[in-house]
Amino acid sequence: MTTLLPDGATPDSLAAPHAGFAPISLDELVESASLQTRIDRKYVLRRAEARAVLADLVEREPGVRVLDIDGRRDFAYESVYFDTPDLTSYHLAAHRRRRRFKVRTRTYLDSGEAWLEVKTRAARGSTVKERVEHEPDARCALGDGRRFVSATLDDAAIPAAADLPLAAGLVTRYRRTTLFLPGGAQGAPAARATLDSDLTWLLDEGTPAGRTAAVPDLVVVETKTGSTPSCLDHLLWRSGHRPQRISKYGTGLAVLRPDLPGTPWRRVIRRYLEPSLTTSHDRST
Repeated sequence: MTTLLPDGATPDSLAAPHAGFAPISLDELVESASLQTRIDRKYVLRRAEARAVLADLVEREPGVRVLDIDGRRDFAYESVYFDTPDLTSYHLAAHRRRRRFKVRTRTYLDSGEAWLEVKTRAARGSTVKERVEHEPDARCALGDGRRFVSATLDDAAIPAAADLPLAAGLVTRYRRTTLFLPGGAQGAPAARATLDSDLTWLLDEGTPAGRTAAVPDLVVVETKTGSTPSCLDHLLWRSGHRPQRISKYGTGLAVLRPDLPGTPWRRVIRRYLEPSLTTSHDRST
């Protein structure tokens, strides 16, 4: 499978603001704030708003650091989502079922490293992510990873986990900057945040039915914390931004498949995505 950057991507697209942060290595980040079980809060900002928030964060929070690998602070990602023919994973999320899940491969396009990931919901709405290494050239297939997926879903009490006929569907590509957020004075643990830009969704890529959607002016900010909100959450709130219901899988599929129920994401689609959304159909045969 050919390695591609997200459509319209511009290297270091948020470079000016995050240049003010001190660097942190990947090993340091994992050791200090791995947070595989966490509370996720997502915000949708215009690119100019994201730049302003980052500039404010540099001034207010000198302990914030940015993931830096060989001088790069902005990285290309691709996720391939797996679902059943009747879209079990999508419908569980669309109807806000407690026992819901996502299965995907995630590829770090700059390094070529790939992982197979399973996300489920734990008590009190926290997100649990389990993952194993995966073959990059087979990121549209589960292969031997199907046993890992079935076991993980079974542990999360997903019904008929071993029998789910999962297959690759929606693909997302984007660029990501990752921040380390220091713990608070009241003993709050350290946290992480990601900023995803140049987001593109692709469905049935390379076929006559192929569809693509992109939101080049938006940045999805996600904080990943324990039970206590991070310094970035508080800064976003002061700036008038509130957590939004957005899922790269659910929202993307709702955009490309308007025939599907997409109630949890309709407000975000109308308010944030539609003003800058571009769509196209693949005319290849």
